[in-house]
Amino acid sequence: MISRVHHLKNIIKNVEKNILQIFGLPPRELALAYTYEKRLPEPKKFSIKDIVGDGILLAVPKFRRTVEKRLKRKFGSPEYTWKMLVPKTNIIVCNSCGHYHERGHLCAHCYKKVEAETKEIQDKIQQKLGNQKPIENDVIVLYNGESLPDQPKEFWRGKRIIEMKKDRPQWFSKNLLEKTTQQPSESKDVKPTDLA
Repeated sequence: MISRVHHLKNIIKNVEKNILQIFGLPPRELALAYTYEKRLPEPKKFSIKDIVGDGILLAVPKFRRTVEKRLKRKFGSPEYTWKMLVPKTNIIVCNSCGHYHERGHLCAHCYKKVEAETKEIQDKIQQKLGNQKPIENDVIVLYNGESLPDQPKEFWRGKRIIEMKKDRPQWFSKNLLEKTTQQPSESKDVKPTDLA
């Protein structure tokens, strides 16, 4: 088919040359317009599995969120969840250091002092006792000017004594390190709180 088209095309060109030699310019009626149509290859059929493979298709939103919905997600709504910053009214002053803290929470400034003192005691225990884990026996901490309380020998058996070379802080009372004398309760009664 293609060879016949080429053969016909060559014949027309020869006729055109002969007419040009006779008349000079070819008449417009004999002008030939030819377009060669190249056949496109048939498209391959493929599925979504060929595109994605072993990947995961993520869901994407079909519509843009409205301004109202965006603001509600950001700040909440008064009827349900209100996310706006509200001034706190439960701030109190600490009795020991004078810093502010929330009611029902530990004072952060006092807690940092306790944390630093505890870290010092732990470092001293680590220096004296080394890496003996677990420490099964009780540890007694003594500050400057303190002596061991009068107790029977059975009380001191197996106890470890750590001496701190500084005065005991005022807020760090001796009974903080002592075990409680109150026996654990087996009672399942619920005691009411906030009694007036």
